[in-house]
Amino acid sequence: MTTTIALAGKGGTGKTTVAAMIIRYLITNKSGAILAIDADPSSNLNMVLGLDMETTVGDIREGMLKQVKQSLTAGGAAMGTLPGGITKREYLEYEVRSVLAEGDRVDLIAMGRPEGPGCYCAVNHNLREVIDAIGKSYRWVVMDNEAGLEHLSRRTTRDVDYLFVVSDPTQRGLVAARRVGGFRHELDVHIEHCYLILNRLPGPMPPALQATIAEMDFPLLGTIPADPTVTEFDFNGQPLIEIAADSPVYQAMAAMLDTIL
Repeated sequence: MTTTIALAGKGGTGKTTVAAMIIRYLITNKSGAILAIDADPSSNLNMVLGLDMETTVGDIREGMLKQVKQSLTAGGAAMGTLPGGITKREYLEYEVRSVLAEGDRVDLIAMGRPEGPGCYCAVNHNLREVIDAIGKSYRWVVMDNEAGLEHLSRRTTRDVDYLFVVSDPTQRGLVAARRVGGFRHELDVHIEHCYLILNRLPGPMPPALQATIAEMDFPLLGTIPADPTVTEFDFNGQPLIEIAADSPVYQAMAAMLDTIL
C-alpha cells in the first residue's frame, strides 16, 4: 500500500526543507522505497536530496505535443499513436521512467515548467496515469506542490493521505495558509488528513498566532524552530537531507511524524 504525503504553502515558507526532513525521516525510520515528486516549478527538491535532475516532465510534455503536431497530417495523432506505431501512453511512460532520478532509497520526478500555449488536456491526463502507475510501486510518495492546490488534481488521480500546509510564523503567512488549506475542498482528489506546520519559529508561540491558528479548520501538527544550520547548508550547496540527526529542524519534524505515522 502506498502512503501519499503532499506539501503546500506560499513561496518562501520552507516547503522544500520540510519535504527533505520528511524524506529523511522515512529513510531512517520506515521501510520501503520513496518517490519524491517536485511539483513546484520554482523549487529545487533535487538539490536538497543530492540528486541530479536535467529533464523534467514539462520537457517531456512539450516534446510530446511537438510530435503530436508533426503527426497530425499523417493521421497518427488522431488514432492515438505517434510515428512508428507507439501509443502516446507508451511514449510518455518510457520518457518519464527515463528521467527518473534514482537514489539509494528515494527516487525523484520533477514536474518542471507550467504549460505553454496549446491544448494539454489529453497529455496531462496520460501523464497523471503514468505517474500514478509508477507511484504504486513505491511505499511512500512525497509531493512538493506549488503555492496553491488548484493544480494538485492535475498531478495525481490518487487520494492524498496527508496534506501538510507550511507557513511562516506571521499573521500574513497564516492568512495565506488558511487560503491554501481551503483549496482542498475544491479538488477532485480526496485528502484524508490536513495539518498546519509552522516553520522557522524563533521562540515561543506568540498568543496572537495561537489565536489565529485556533480559528483555522485544520489543526496545527507542530512547529519547526529557526535553525541557522539550514541556511549554512544552503550557502554551501550541501544536500539538506544530510543534516545531522540531532538537528532541531529534523528532530521537530520527526516528532510530528511519530505522532501520525
